[in-house]
This record gives sequence, C-alpha cells and structure tokens, in this order.
Amino acid sequence: MKRRERTRQLIELGGLVAKAGLVELTDDDRAVLFGVMVEAAATLQGEHRDEVLTLWRRRGRRAFADSDTEL
Repeated sequence: MKRRERTRQLIELGGLVAKAGLVELTDDDRAVLFGVMVEAAATLQGEHRDEVLTLWRRRGRRAFADSDTEL
C-alpha cells in the first residue's frame, strides 16, 4: 500500500472512531480506545467470529443509514 493510500485509510479509520462517539465517551483516553480495539480483535479470534461480524456489520450499516453517510 502506498503512503498516500495508507494515510487516507488511517484518516478514515480515525473518522469512524470519532463518528461512533468513542472519543467523547472515553474522554479521548487512548489507552481505553486501544483496549476497546484489542477486545474487538480478541472477540474476532473466537469461535463465534462469523456471527459477531454479521451483528457488527448490521449495526454499522444501520448507524451509517441513520447518519446519512455512505458506506
């Protein structure tokens, strides 16, 4: 991945963290934010990976639709 593409990807991912309200909900505590992501990664390594992905995908799509933002 080229540097410019990687920078864009990181900016978009940061935007998703902010859009989800996690920055405000955690008082911008980077350790908490990272902990949430580590927990999500651990969950995705479990035996219910496919079910969790389906659930999270539905929630994400619903949140995008509610906020009038495209996927």
